Amino acid sequence: MAISFPAPARLRRAFIALGCLALAGAAFAQSPAAWPTKPIRVVVGFAPGGSTDVMARILAQSLTESLGQTVLIDNKPGASGNISAAEVVRAAPDGHTFLIAPTSVETANPSLFKSTLLPSRDLSPVATVGRTQMYLVAKPQMNAKDARELVALARAKPGTFSYASAGTGTPPHLACELFKQATAVSATHVPYRGAAPALQDVLSGQADFVCDPGIAFPHIRTGKAKLLGIVSAKRSPFFPEVPTIGEQGFPGADLDIWFGMWAPNGTPPEVLARMSREIGKALAQPALKSRYADLGAEPVAMDTPEFRKLLAEEGAVLSALIARQKIVVD
Repeated sequence: MAISFPAPARLRRAFIALGCLALAGAAFAQSPAAWPTKPIRVVVGFAPGGSTDVMARILAQSLTESLGQTVLIDNKPGASGNISAAEVVRAAPDGHTFLIAPTSVETANPSLFKSTLLPSRDLSPVATVGRTQMYLVAKPQMNAKDARELVALARAKPGTFSYASAGTGTPPHLACELFKQATAVSATHVPYRGAAPALQDVLSGQADFVCDPGIAFPHIRTGKAKLLGIVSAKRSPFFPEVPTIGEQGFPGADLDIWFGMWAPNGTPPEVLARMSREIGKALAQPALKSRYADLGAEPVAMDTPEFRKLLAEEGAVLSALIARQKIVVD
């Protein structure tokens, strides 16, 4: 029986075709379509148990289910989130390392810290992961039932009032500075190492008021602290009967704490787009909304373009405020 062999030209074409198939298979295996291929690390710039950390852990559980890979939280506290941001800047842009932080890491920190880090240049925004409003909370002995009466008292005795904050340059500090600016009152800033100790000294009467991110809810509901107004552009879903500071006649005193996710520059756009979509799906889940509510937080989703716009607008407001009020990190 005669055995036929392919002509040399046909043989070459066959080998080329096989090579192309092999290359295509390798490219597919490494393409963003196959992402994620290993556990995802989410770096958080604050200690375990805080609002940022708990929010990240709630979201991580949902993302673990939807992405099919474990999403791990890695706490790197320090410098109001700058240490964690620098960690992510140095990470490989392969879609397996992300940052979750308050937007202040990009919109306020560059104006407060001497650092070569510039998140607006060094990181890629992905999406918002939630928001908390700020609440003007006064000590229980305060002889005022709303922000108007607090302002009247402070103006009558200039220089005698003090307010606590979670630390110099933190969103609660900046929110109270916006309140002072909008109301033209004088109050001494007393910084603490976190929102919890700041609130504790207001509850004990050591400080007069605080711009609280939501941890005062139990004390407000039991009458151990006074809620005088919402330091936000709109009323709180948790206290809808309480007017905003603007509604009480002082426009401009509004600053929500937005939380977002960033990735190292160079992360494939397909990965960023999918992560943004998965975050949006997670934030729409009733169970996640309920767990956020326990934090006094709202699962407000913004995709990448909306998130970029928010960062630009907030950055302009906060950098101007920091310069005008001459805020310096000690």
